[in-house]
Amino acid sequence: MSKIEQTLEEMVKAEKEAKPFNPAASHPSDDDKIGISIRYKHTKIMEVSEATLLKNRLLAFFDHTPTAEQYKILKTTLLQRTAQAGMNTLMVTSTLEGEGKSVTAANLAISLAKELHQTVLLIDADLRRPSLHTLFGLHPSAGLSDYLLNQKSVADLLITPGIDKLTILPGNKRLINSTEIMGSLRMRELVREVKHRYQDRYIIFDSPPVLGCADPLILAEYVDGIIFVVEYGKTQQPQIEKALHILQGKNVVGMVLNKYPRVKEHNYYY
Repeated sequence: MSKIEQTLEEMVKAEKEAKPFNPAASHPSDDDKIGISIRYKHTKIMEVSEATLLKNRLLAFFDHTPTAEQYKILKTTLLQRTAQAGMNTLMVTSTLEGEGKSVTAANLAISLAKELHQTVLLIDADLRRPSLHTLFGLHPSAGLSDYLLNQKSVADLLITPGIDKLTILPGNKRLINSTEIMGSLRMRELVREVKHRYQDRYIIFDSPPVLGCADPLILAEYVDGIIFVVEYGKTQQPQIEKALHILQGKNVVGMVLNKYPRVKEHNYYY
């Protein structure tokens, strides 16, 4: 059995043995929360249209569609695995470009935001090829790179896309020296702030692919867990195994098999 097959088998086994998710148990009471929640009173509102969501395959927004149902399964499994461990910062990555990791991150964030008690911050941490603003049809004047270069505050960058309980910290321009910036104190402080200030919120980071640069390896040190996206029928097994080897020792909480043929019963394994 290959390393990939063994990993997938362990994921399926864990999902079958998982206890039913209890939303109330996954969120701390007011007495358990530490610190004061930050409220950004001047968050920009840029409402995304349903046509844009459809065009860019952000289908988790549309209830009762097959894709939305698959993301509900992914979301529920994720909540089961992270709630009791106190994990709320997750990065989504892949082996190579074009496997759908950004679409997966965006759909997962939308699905999580549909939870009754769940809020979500979606951060575009792909400093070399930011794309979340394009997926949502946003036109930000500044993005994460501006914060990391000490040119903007986080409050200046946050956008509400008109989807209840979802906030986006977009990217907007590419950085050639992204690895050095990803490893900066300012990036570490950002992850630490959003993790501890928003204890009832999931923070999803869209990361570059593992074989593209060192950025995801650095970001993996900051976050609680990793979601690894694999495109069905495209990514070669040696490439996947190389990427998983690079991430060895990091907390890969799940794998997503993306673009699985619709004739099959399931589109994703997690």
